[in-house]
Amino acid sequence: MDPEIVAAAQQGDALALDRLIDELAPYVRRLCARIAPAAADDAAQEALLEIFRGLPSLRAPEAIITWVRSVTVRTATRLAHRHDVEIATEETLAGHPTASPEGLVDIDDALARLPLSQRVVLILRTREGLSEQEIATTLGIPAGTVKSRLHRARAAFREVWDS
Repeated sequence: MDPEIVAAAQQGDALALDRLIDELAPYVRRLCARIAPAAADDAAQEALLEIFRGLPSLRAPEAIITWVRSVTVRTATRLAHRHDVEIATEETLAGHPTASPEGLVDIDDALARLPLSQRVVLILRTREGLSEQEIATTLGIPAGTVKSRLHRARAAFREVWDS
């Protein structure tokens, strides 16, 4: 991402802003689809709005990707949690059990079955290639918490995958 385009967008250059959003949107959508598969479209839209609103306050244009990742993960996590609560409430009211691992077709399905906190750290580590410290910074949690969540996430993923 070109820091000059980011700086121009921060100063109100509409063409630079349009180009910046065009470059960021696929990344934001992909990350939202992994973290909040059932609410991916809403999460991506909200994340892009947060990015648009917060862009003027970004102090280091060269850190745009790190900042965008943090905003996107936070937004997708919030919407995924809201969606998970709504689904759990609906299932409780309807008397339906939670989804079973039967019919599991791919890795994204297995990831979607993990608890949100585990899914997020596993995606950031395996799909985004972040270090444990980068994940801790992105999520605003201690590195030790990231390590334990990763351990639990890997075990849970294996269990779901092998089922």
